[in-house]
Amino acid sequence: MSSTLAKKSVDLQAADNIRILSAAMVEKANSGHPGGPMGGADFIHILYSDYLNYDPNDMSWPHRDRFFLDPGHMSPMLYSALALQNHYSMEDLANFRQWGSCTPGHPEVDVARGVENTSGPLGQGHVMAVGAAIAERFLVQRFGEWMAHKTYTYISDGGIQEEISQGAGRIAGFLGLSNLIMFYDSNDLQLSSATSEVTNEDTAKKYEAWGWRVVTIDGHDHSALRKAMDDAVAETEKPTLIIGKTIMGKGAVTESGDSFEARFETHGQPLTGAGASLNKTIENLGGKAENHFTIFPEVQEHYAKQLDKKRAHAASKKQEGEQWAAANPELAAKLERFLSGQVPDIDYSAITQKENIASRAASSAMLAHFAEHVDNMIVSSADLSNSDKTDGFLKKTTAFKKGDFSGAFLQAGVAEFTMAAIANGMALHGGVIPVVATFFVFSDYMKPAVRLSALMELPVKFVWTHDAFRVGEDGPTHQPVEQEAQIRLMEKIKNHSGDMSLLALRPADAVETTVAWKMALENTKVPTALILSRQGIKDIPANGASRYDDALAAEKGAYAVKSSDNPDVILVGNGSEVSTLLEATALLEAQKRLKVRVVSAISDGLFRQQDQAYQDALIPSDVPVFGLTAGLPETLRPIVGYRGEVFGLDHFGYSAPAKVLDEKFGFTGQQVFEKVVAFLSK
Repeated sequence: MSSTLAKKSVDLQAADNIRILSAAMVEKANSGHPGGPMGGADFIHILYSDYLNYDPNDMSWPHRDRFFLDPGHMSPMLYSALALQNHYSMEDLANFRQWGSCTPGHPEVDVARGVENTSGPLGQGHVMAVGAAIAERFLVQRFGEWMAHKTYTYISDGGIQEEISQGAGRIAGFLGLSNLIMFYDSNDLQLSSATSEVTNEDTAKKYEAWGWRVVTIDGHDHSALRKAMDDAVAETEKPTLIIGKTIMGKGAVTESGDSFEARFETHGQPLTGAGASLNKTIENLGGKAENHFTIFPEVQEHYAKQLDKKRAHAASKKQEGEQWAAANPELAAKLERFLSGQVPDIDYSAITQKENIASRAASSAMLAHFAEHVDNMIVSSADLSNSDKTDGFLKKTTAFKKGDFSGAFLQAGVAEFTMAAIANGMALHGGVIPVVATFFVFSDYMKPAVRLSALMELPVKFVWTHDAFRVGEDGPTHQPVEQEAQIRLMEKIKNHSGDMSLLALRPADAVETTVAWKMALENTKVPTALILSRQGIKDIPANGASRYDDALAAEKGAYAVKSSDNPDVILVGNGSEVSTLLEATALLEAQKRLKVRVVSAISDGLFRQQDQAYQDALIPSDVPVFGLTAGLPETLRPIVGYRGEVFGLDHFGYSAPAKVLDEKFGFTGQQVFEKVVAFLSK
């Protein structure tokens, strides 16, 4: 051990150890970001050593504190901190960013190793923390403060600048999430410039205006860090923002020993590539140049003691939970159900729907039912509850307010992206079923969070209404055309478990909407998108004992709503186009004496998961197939096939009443009849 190291406190040794490991990881991979991790090492050590409560022997303990990293490029800092706690080996760190390693370039959720969220796209990580903090308050309100825990998060200059931070800051402050503590690594440098070249805002005043408690400290002063953390943990009224003024590349030096700190060049490349010396930097930080991947003995001993304390704390909290459960057996059974991710048994066949209603209205009836039967569902709307019809749920509960989470509705305001990322955080926390809603055209604002939801395999329910040009007079800005094609691409992408990464459902009538919600609630593996109409849709006649029994076949992704043996033509659609196809079918049968099969394809991705015999029986390859979609023709092309024909839109919409647009765009029963006849005559 060098004499320099011997003089250091164990806290500084630990922080420098994290700096060394972070720089070494990036250097060996010849890829990554060393500067930020070296600057944030002091906070991350203090957090993990002294404040973050979890059970090292039971990493998924539901009442643990959470830590959400926002700047995913600072993964070396997280992996190094977790390595000091024996969750990663030195070999794991040495394989940073390599094929098959457990240390990817940006963290991917791995609770067993202590990684609570997938992060990388700046801004989303800390918003997930807001969602987790809301979920914690929701559960504590119902089961007691004995299970309370903190949510910590770490943000950088880039995350502060991302627009999503405004929604998160506003909502967390408005709700008074005192269980949320955020460290802002303010080093005044970005990837390509100084922050002063892009902003001069007063971040502290901004967060104070949103209702946060803000303190600014030297981010390398361990005493100041502990004081700030102590005060944040004790805070009961507001979320806390700790602005830590740090130095990018803390401890970095050149070959000649000159300081190479506070250089933006160290942000996104190895130290040697930036102009510093890795070996000299390691020596400057108390390590040995010939052994980059090592944990100092004093640091190892310190963390062994801290981990024992964490085990003891967790054991005490678990005992407290057992005593509570013994005194409250019914509540304990409910909590166990919540945390298991199981959904309650619901008799969907008993749910009645009004006739010929919009699928958004049918969804409202479902949500009203869930409000009384799914008591861990949290619904949120982006200031559209009376239009996306989540008010069916809201009318039977109350919205969250500061200090009162007895209701189950989050008024997100006009913040679609923030709302979606919050839902991801709720799902990551566990114990709740998040549902978020807005107009389908605004799914464009949400795509980054939807993508992370799919990547993390989170069962969030996305409700998107006003699903087509039939939005009408609102015009092309509000009429989705290409959105369904974009969302259905997610059905084509497999997640890391090999499953379809998202389930997209566009029901054809009210009863099929009931079944779609059944599918959504029972889907606990991946996110679900429910794509719903603004306008009323004619009910599909029953073929069997009941329309509900018929619609259950939607669970196969596609099924015949009008059957015909040896059909002359098969018509395929989903959503409101199915009723239009049925209108055209009546004309084809009456005027052309054709045998027609009509297929409702609620989810092409799910249909493709069925056995080939079912697919071939429903849509035989030797029968002409015609598809109708209110979106891009490519939406139905996979199910219709390239020998068939799809009629859809290849242009934006226009402002006019929905029925006028149907006529102008060719979506009446008569017009579709004529298109099918023309198709068959080719």
